[in-house]
Amino acid sequence: MEQLDTPPTTKGPAAWFTGDVWFDVLAAPPAPSRLRVNRVRFAPGARTAWHRHAAGQALHVTQGVARVGTRDGRVLTLRPGESVWCPPDEWHWHGAGPDAFMEHLAMWETDTPDGGATWAEHVTDEEYGR
Repeated sequence: MEQLDTPPTTKGPAAWFTGDVWFDVLAAPPAPSRLRVNRVRFAPGARTAWHRHAAGQALHVTQGVARVGTRDGRVLTLRPGESVWCPPDEWHWHGAGPDAFMEHLAMWETDTPDGGATWAEHVTDEEYGR
């Protein structure tokens, strides 16, 4: 058994997020594990940029109300205790609703040290507001 390092809370970089976002790495064990788990906190209206994960990503809302959008224009609303699966290579975004903070657990697998996400442009206000 090996205790994992717990890095400090990190402010989400502006290249990946609109608004104020903070995350804590909860699990990033050494290879051969591919598991990654982050606790992510979003200020009202904050959201990720468009991105995808080669092996997919699960999101589980722990506080607040989340929005999760896909390129086809669909936007889901999730409440505490609800989860969503974003399939491998599906372009998506996720963030808080406009009126309250939101926290979720982001879970995915990767074998790359950079986290394995492919990032694209920021989500527009129109896309967020659907």
